[in-house]
Amino acid sequence: MTVKRPKHERITRINSKVGRDINRSIILNTVRRHQPISRAELAEITRLNKSTVSSIVASLIAEDLLTESPDLGGGVGRIPVNLSVKHGMHFVGAMSLDAPRSLVAIVDIDGTVRARDEILTNASSPDRLVSQCVARLRDLRATLGPHRFHGVGASVAGIVDTLQSQVVYAANLGWSDVHLGTMIHAQLPEAETVSVENDAKAAALAELLFGRHNASTTNLVFLWLGAGIGAGITVNGRVLSGNTHAAGEVGHMTVVEGGAPCPCGNQGCWELYASERAPVQWYAAATPSDASGPPLSISAVFDAARAGDTHAREALRRWGQHIGVGIGDMISILDPEAVVVGGSITQVWPLVESHIVEAARGRGTFSRQRTTTILPTSLPDNPPLLGAAALCIRKVFADYSMSL
Repeated sequence: MTVKRPKHERITRINSKVGRDINRSIILNTVRRHQPISRAELAEITRLNKSTVSSIVASLIAEDLLTESPDLGGGVGRIPVNLSVKHGMHFVGAMSLDAPRSLVAIVDIDGTVRARDEILTNASSPDRLVSQCVARLRDLRATLGPHRFHGVGASVAGIVDTLQSQVVYAANLGWSDVHLGTMIHAQLPEAETVSVENDAKAAALAELLFGRHNASTTNLVFLWLGAGIGAGITVNGRVLSGNTHAAGEVGHMTVVEGGAPCPCGNQGCWELYASERAPVQWYAAATPSDASGPPLSISAVFDAARAGDTHAREALRRWGQHIGVGIGDMISILDPEAVVVGGSITQVWPLVESHIVEAARGRGTFSRQRTTTILPTSLPDNPPLLGAAALCIRKVFADYSMSL
């Protein structure tokens, strides 16, 4: 009887071009993570022989992906030459689509936003919003010098089938079953690649690529707190999609049994207690308001809390506790190395951190075993926007594909 081996066990050799492309990706990513770095250090870290490193580095320099500079560290003898990712030559477009506003940007391959703009969207038709975004991207590109344009990434606040570049459902935009990738490519045919992803999942990818925390984790949860709540879950560096593309839709898990009714039909949903809307409602209920004035905003609550307002501080305390309870549940289920929190809450992180961490740790035997770190995002710009850029940038740094 012949036992059929799994496909991965039947691989005996790799096409030489694929092998070189894999080595190219390894070298490019190693430079990105450790720059500035010498060729000798590259060979040591990657365990590739020096001739392979030198050959691939030469081609990457010729492509304007890497640049050389002398190491001025003050050593004696021959001055070594360091390698870094070259800036200003390779750009991608980014769209962060939501209501009431969407963001567009041109982003360098190191994650630096070179030019950006904002579009007031509300509930816009897909064709109209894509047309507006593409026109703005073209205008932004015109302000920059000569460059290679690698493509466009789009992040959407909603459920996204990233393999089909399809928005399954986006409540804020009023979209359902929108083939967004096809629309973008039709209006921007020069784009080498077009990718679409959920906003929180894209932000998780951006944290992996551009995060500035001194952590090398590839198993994390990125929790995006805005008008709603979403999470991007990464396992061994891969973003978890889910059977129906809804992995990370954590806003409607129950955290308060018999709690407030939610528009989704459930009660006590996490989103009601941990989104930006919650502390605004609590603060408004505790303080007299001027009905003729502008609506209370999360920024106003933050300002009051910084000024020592006890009602604002209490609203933030409650907010932190409810956020922490949900994070604790996610830690119990997923056991990630880190939970990274993004959104406006990072502006008042010192005021809420202890409440989040204490509630997330919980009580009981297993709480003492939890080692997951809870951190504010280290991304220097809007996470879903950088996430949109990361969808394309990751392809620049992993320019190969394998089929079995």
